[in-house]
Amino acid sequence: MSVCLHTCRVLSVSLPNSVVLRAFLTRSELKMVSPAIALAFLPLLLTLIIRYRYYFVLLYRAVLIRWVRDCLTGLSREERAFQYILTHATPGDAQSILDTFDHWCSTVEFISNIGPKKGKILDRLLQEHCPITVLELGTHCGYSTVRIARSLPIGARIYSIEMDERNAQVAEKIIRLAGFDEDMVELIVRPSDEVIPRLREDYGVERLDLVFMDHWKRCYLPDLQLLEGSGLLGEGTIILADNVIFPGAPNFLRHVRRSGLYEVRVHRATLEYIRGIRDGMAELTFLGVK
Repeated sequence: MSVCLHTCRVLSVSLPNSVVLRAFLTRSELKMVSPAIALAFLPLLLTLIIRYRYYFVLLYRAVLIRWVRDCLTGLSREERAFQYILTHATPGDAQSILDTFDHWCSTVEFISNIGPKKGKILDRLLQEHCPITVLELGTHCGYSTVRIARSLPIGARIYSIEMDERNAQVAEKIIRLAGFDEDMVELIVRPSDEVIPRLREDYGVERLDLVFMDHWKRCYLPDLQLLEGSGLLGEGTIILADNVIFPGAPNFLRHVRRSGLYEVRVHRATLEYIRGIRDGMAELTFLGVK
């Protein structure tokens, strides 16, 4: 052992000065070059920040603020929104509740509703087709449920599916606050893939006139295929799917365009409450099984 140690000492002492100097110069050179590299990448970094600034805004409003307020209040974002609506909106006035909701989402905390701009597309379809039986996939806070219910004719009914129990509790309060009872809006708290195959048997649904999809985007295609196999889609049934551009539902769009079962129209828009992020809604008209 002592021989090895001695040998190591000899080797370390006998290293040429040029090697030690070269190592020192290399470290010194790196210290000089590093700022230059950083400056070279600065324009690229600034370009990326400017180009994707709206996505940074979305990250800040939808994730960071939500996390901080969740920790501080002990309430969910949806529960905080309901408290705001309860104190600022007029009970029984659907438009007042929607306006208050929009104000909260655009100025206080971001919540992914259909929003007022894309909501006008939904309003137009409701006025044009006057659906009697509506299926909503993804109740969330009840914003779109209220928007649909206020435009339906007498005797119409909405079956709204939400798998998150906490969100469903908030949604039911908002829906009832807007003045819509259980005879008009039935809230079903279960996963959509469990409910769709049993709509006829458990809820007496014979045909769906309009389907609004605004739940998990990965569920759009499998849920649509369940609807296709259920026999509940009739010729002329309208299906409106939100956020098909952002976050996006490419497999869903590919299917509806290639299947030959639908007349497809994509309405270009921007993400609700965040300008600058491109989004869109897919409007499908079921042509019938060939």
